[in-house]
Amino acid sequence: MADRDRIAAVVLAAGLGTRMKSELPKVLHAVAGRPMLGHALASLAALSPTRTVVVTGPNMDAVAGVAASAEIVIQPERLGTADAVKAARAALDSFTGDVLIAYGDTPLVRPETYRAVVDARRANGAALAVLGFRPADPTGYGRFIVEPDGALAAIVEERDADEAQRAIGLCNSGIMAVDGGLLFDLLDRIRSDNAKGEYYLTDMVAVARQAGHSVAYIETADESETLGVNSRAELAVAEAVFQTRARAAAMSAGATLIDPTTVFFAHDTHLGRDVIVEPNVYFGPGVSIADGTIVRAFSHIEGAIIGRDVRIGPFARIRPETALGDGVHIGNFVELKNATLGDGAKANHLAYVGDSGVGDGANIGAGTITCNFDGVAKHRTEIGAGAFIGSNAALVAPVKIGDGAIVGAGSVITRNVEAGAVAVTRAPQKAIAGGAAALTEKNRARAGEPESET
Repeated sequence: MADRDRIAAVVLAAGLGTRMKSELPKVLHAVAGRPMLGHALASLAALSPTRTVVVTGPNMDAVAGVAASAEIVIQPERLGTADAVKAARAALDSFTGDVLIAYGDTPLVRPETYRAVVDARRANGAALAVLGFRPADPTGYGRFIVEPDGALAAIVEERDADEAQRAIGLCNSGIMAVDGGLLFDLLDRIRSDNAKGEYYLTDMVAVARQAGHSVAYIETADESETLGVNSRAELAVAEAVFQTRARAAAMSAGATLIDPTTVFFAHDTHLGRDVIVEPNVYFGPGVSIADGTIVRAFSHIEGAIIGRDVRIGPFARIRPETALGDGVHIGNFVELKNATLGDGAKANHLAYVGDSGVGDGANIGAGTITCNFDGVAKHRTEIGAGAFIGSNAALVAPVKIGDGAIVGAGSVITRNVEAGAVAVTRAPQKAIAGGAAALTEKNRARAGEPESET
């Protein structure tokens, strides 16, 4: 592939997020369980860029952690968006393909939209192409100044625009593709004589035209794609847009959401065909559910791989590093963590199974807990295939219950139980004839109540 056919991505991520009222850099605030910067990088990765450069500010090491696959460059002073792109000069040395400029706080742009901007530049042989949109309210956005022949002449920021320009409805998203061979020459011509005294990337349009180059633009019909997040309220809007997309995609792929608006997805949630999700279910990151499974109401699932025809909930909590085989039943108020349950295993009521392996067809009774933490370290419990754990049992890890073994209700198991054995640790039952009345009178006397009449 010739260099001119390649793509480099430059993602601007130096914003402090002052309006977020947060110590966390703005681009690290999450939408659907993934930092906004992660969303932008994932969409750009679909274009297979030759180079990906993330521009951040001083002392923003946490941003570099999210963008580990990209080259990190520092913008020493925040002197505007054009100055930020200049910080990538060394990283893009001699690159003559398309440089796609994106933003770490704009998490909803689809890969196909990024591709369309690059294609528009190439199709028109332009120095650059810019993505525009027509918002319901253009307040705050830069406006496209389009000549009568349809050519883009300039982008004017709102605070620098006159009344006629502010009446224009076609606005700037900030996303652009630039000929890498021209990029830094054009950037070097941009001046800071504007209302903010900054170097605006948008001025590259007018600079390119003055240098005799053509400039292309395209419009997106989906305003939500261009949403830049600068506040907690805008973060909530971005979350809502993502959830609407994810719900529609899940249903289109064959899942049933009984009340879609109450189901929340992570960025990587996968639901198979004929999965049914009841109301008020939350999926955290790392969830994959195979065909035919039912997730009942008020369940919370994250970091779990779930097999076919599983029954979950209601009110179940499945925590990370859990894997459920086919036909597993997880009932109400059951919590799983770092647990593997084999095909057909059941924990139908009020149980905690953590740091455990449960064999095929095993049954975990109501009130059972695996005591996995000794105050210093976690330990593992292994329950064999076909084992039966009676109600209110406590399995004190590390411990192994063999295949087909039975643990009696109420037992506290501290030693391994061999396959096929019955383990019971209850004290023998004792009954005292007539003792109930005597005990009641004793308790009343202790409480200072008068004796009952006979």
